[in-house]
Amino acid sequence: MNEFSQSRRLLKKTDYDHVFHQAKKMVSPHFIFLYRDNAIDHARLGLALSKKVIAKAHDRSRIKRLIRETFRVTHRLPAMDVIVLARSGVAKAQNSELIEGLQRIWSTL
Repeated sequence: MNEFSQSRRLLKKTDYDHVFHQAKKMVSPHFIFLYRDNAIDHARLGLALSKKVIAKAHDRSRIKRLIRETFRVTHRLPAMDVIVLARSGVAKAQNSELIEGLQRIWSTL
């Protein structure tokens, strides 16, 4: 998986609702991961980073880029849909700290 194509993303409201309806949850200091098995042969990613939690647009963009990149380079994810929610304080964290935490979560899914 060398790109983050549309087939690797949750695009529709029904896709998000499917995960939110019966999600399993994994929590890290900066993120909440909601995930559920899917019928497709690969993992898909959805992001839900709100202005309420991350006020500045450049911080939201930076964090989205980090999440997408760590997801893209993680090759051994099972067939599941994953939604990543941000927790308060994530905007103040350093990139290296966020990447380390994201890689730890991706490896445990």
